[in-house]
Amino acid sequence: MTKYALLSVSDKTGIIEVAQTLVNNGIELLSTGGTFKTIEEAGIPVTAVEDYTEFPEMMDGRVKTLHPKIHGGLLGLRDNNEHIQAMNDHGISTIDYVIVNLYPFKETITKPDVTLADAIENIDIGGPSMLRSAAKNYQSVTVVTDPADYPTLIQQLTDNNESTYEFRQYLAGKVFQLTSHYDALISDYLDQFNKKEQNFEVNQWSHKTLTYSEKQSLRYGENSHQSATFYKELNAPKSSIAAAIQLNGKELSYNNLKDADAAIKIAREFTEPVAVAVKHMNPCGVAIADTIELAFERCQQADPVSIYGGIVVVNREVSLELANALGKIFLEIIVAPSFSPEALERLTKKKNLRLLTIDFDEESNIDQEEYVSVSGGLLVQAVDQSNELVKDSLTDIPNTWDVSTKRQPSLEELKAMNFGMKIVKHVKSNAILVTNDYMTLGIGAGQMNRVGSAEIALKQAEEKDEFLRQTYVMSSDAFLPMSDTAELAHRRGITAIAQPGGSKYDQDSVQVCDDNDVAMVMTGYRHFRH
Repeated sequence: MTKYALLSVSDKTGIIEVAQTLVNNGIELLSTGGTFKTIEEAGIPVTAVEDYTEFPEMMDGRVKTLHPKIHGGLLGLRDNNEHIQAMNDHGISTIDYVIVNLYPFKETITKPDVTLADAIENIDIGGPSMLRSAAKNYQSVTVVTDPADYPTLIQQLTDNNESTYEFRQYLAGKVFQLTSHYDALISDYLDQFNKKEQNFEVNQWSHKTLTYSEKQSLRYGENSHQSATFYKELNAPKSSIAAAIQLNGKELSYNNLKDADAAIKIAREFTEPVAVAVKHMNPCGVAIADTIELAFERCQQADPVSIYGGIVVVNREVSLELANALGKIFLEIIVAPSFSPEALERLTKKKNLRLLTIDFDEESNIDQEEYVSVSGGLLVQAVDQSNELVKDSLTDIPNTWDVSTKRQPSLEELKAMNFGMKIVKHVKSNAILVTNDYMTLGIGAGQMNRVGSAEIALKQAEEKDEFLRQTYVMSSDAFLPMSDTAELAHRRGITAIAQPGGSKYDQDSVQVCDDNDVAMVMTGYRHFRH
């Protein structure tokens, strides 16, 4: 009984060696299009699928393998007499080997000038159909989609004249991984056209499929005994850590990636020159200025101890002057939109210092959802956009803010509170920030009670020079549950407080402020970060 193999690949890597091995084992080859031509030109006997099916390829190649002689040969159970009889009755031979990979849909849609028509034309139909048919019948059919598996196939055919059951089962699993990933890419691509407002009811499925491609195998995870891998979205935003370009330094670690991501997200809150220092997912210093050099000087001044061994992100080009300042301290990573040639020469003298560039100008493709894994599931939420805050220079109280006290905050206090609220949303809750209008003075993060976080932030702030506290405000990521935080703030010299409001004891905090000439605004938006 004749054994057949069907070969149809867009990636021709290694296909000649596989084809020759199959023929050496007495297996006849079927093929299509470019693969047929490649095999034929190599002098290996091969039959065109249309000659085998006696049905012509048509519709610009859209219909060529969707035929009962193909899918019957793949799906027919070899130990089922009824299946064998049906195959005999209709002249269907078994196809025991399938070597197929798919149209380059991913490569097509990542081209900058891709059209919808181009993308649609590169949706493979026959390939996934053959793969799924073959994989379903892996008890008898060997189906290979990844050239990395060719050597094992060749070795098994050479040694045993057939593949092992365990290898076929492994390959079948890879098929369904591939087809699910492929379908998810198509779904995600087409879904962008559904984001616009429709004139009909849009009913989303109750399930969610996500697909990522491996970007980097990491040395280890959060700790050295944990394995880890970094996966990337297909069209990751250019302003994201996943799209960063590394110019220097050691390979990025799991913790590096998380800290750099946290710092980049803070920097994206600002349009003016900003410097952000992060340690263990929390900012230790954030500052703005008219120049990026002064912004970093203030950022370092905000916490000169914690910045050691941290990650620094700036949203302007790194000049030689800034590089000299950065080079004086030990840092793990510096992220910027660019480095001047002189700055790059200065900083690359530190062989282990990781230098990354990202595109801070891109705003159109920022993540809209974020995902957190929990045991047995996944939490999905919209990204906290903080739409109540003013992105550019603040000139008046934001529309959604409500002044709850008798005293109105000054413009400097409003600027300081707007500045603080942009940052506090990125601090582990319970979170309290003490700032002036251009730099963080104290950051209280991750305490189990809010007054504890306030105590930490105030203690740090009080270590700073007094001239930095001429504008001296407090920002809270969530409401003040009782009046104790407002009382502590007043006693320690805070002149204005920003908080979301919403506690049934809000009025107690307002009363404390009114009694002591402290301004308080309710922003109306909570910014927990767990």
